[in-house]
Amino acid sequence: MIDADFLYELQRFDSELKRKVNSIFQGEQETSETGEGLIFADHRKYVAGDDTDLIDWNLYARTEEYYIKRYEEERNLTTHVILDASGSMEYGEGDDNKFDYAAKIGLGYAYLAAAENNDFRFSVFTDTFERIDSGRSNEGEVLGLIDTVNETEPDGRAEFGRALSEYAKTIGSRSLVLIVSDFIGDLEGIQEGIDSLADHHLRLVCTLSSEELDLPATGDTILEGIETETNVRTYVGNRTKQQYEERLDDHLGAVEEHAESRGAEYVLVDTSDDFFDSFSRAWPRN
Repeated sequence: MIDADFLYELQRFDSELKRKVNSIFQGEQETSETGEGLIFADHRKYVAGDDTDLIDWNLYARTEEYYIKRYEEERNLTTHVILDASGSMEYGEGDDNKFDYAAKIGLGYAYLAAAENNDFRFSVFTDTFERIDSGRSNEGEVLGLIDTVNETEPDGRAEFGRALSEYAKTIGSRSLVLIVSDFIGDLEGIQEGIDSLADHHLRLVCTLSSEELDLPATGDTILEGIETETNVRTYVGNRTKQQYEERLDDHLGAVEEHAESRGAEYVLVDTSDDFFDSFSRAWPRN
């Protein structure tokens, strides 16, 4: 279960958030469309039908020609959190539970976005996605999301290509998109999902337990499928351990390589590490 107290520790990231927002989204929080916003854009000549209230009379006094002022409409930065709620995320006990650990990273993003009066969306996915926030984008909303996440039981199989591609269609403007997952699944599907979101500032946080990263050599073992009903009895010795870790490294390496080839950032976190250290590394570098 996630306790809300961890959110208040994140307040120390406020100054870092402001720096990142300025560097990542500079020039992107404003649309190219014009309207009666707060930011002056330019002038254009008056034509019949234009709002006479927009005429720049000071400019008329100098030129004796009618020009209207054009303004850019401001747009808030939107942070999209997409959290893997498939069965494999249920692994781990207590503070090392993958789903809870990953959810806290996503909730931390949402909390800091709200602290800067920016919008956020929060969704979970398996074979498709489900948006679980109500659209209020404030601290109270984040606290409510904690209750919703605590009531969520990870189950089923993650269909990265389908779920992320469907989600990408809901994003109307260039945004910060965070995917928190163990990225255990079909590589082609994961790559398809990454491609569908590559037009955004995409951040992948791969969340794994220490036992997944460093498989214990336990001898005779029954491996229970979390996302399937298949159980396998095998002998986990040093050779099996080495083969497993090589396959895992190859898979995660391919995910990271593909992400970076699309301009996305990828970071791996271990649930046995201090959460705030992991969150600091999970925060965007650019």
